[in-house]
Amino acid sequence: MRILLRAFALLDVLSLVFMATQLWAIVKNYSAMTLLSDKVQSILMFPMFVLMLIGIVGLFKLRKYGFVSYYIQFPFRFYLWVFTIGFITLLPEALSVYDDKWFPILLKICIAAEFVRLYLTVRAHLKFKSSA
Repeated sequence: MRILLRAFALLDVLSLVFMATQLWAIVKNYSAMTLLSDKVQSILMFPMFVLMLIGIVGLFKLRKYGFVSYYIQFPFRFYLWVFTIGFITLLPEALSVYDDKWFPILLKICIAAEFVRLYLTVRAHLKFKSSA
């Protein structure tokens, strides 16, 4: 379980890197946003970044705050589309395949993987809780 949780932390580091580029775009283009939902999403990205950073450190050190941070993040991951393996949605673009058919398939895989991650995180949390 330790290796699995550290793998989740490393995948979150990758997500954090992609998220940092999004945050920079938000900072540069916030005044051009007109829809309230876009502004809310943009504002929520900043605390999500901090929560992910806390969660990464906590999961890597196998501390309780890493688990709690992930539980808090979980609903916001769906609203903000910040998934553990969300980078796979960029693979077709990296391979110069610009068909619109791949994104919905890969997004469904990301969503399913996020629920699998939640299940495995809860199992690991219960295991570490009972052993402590």
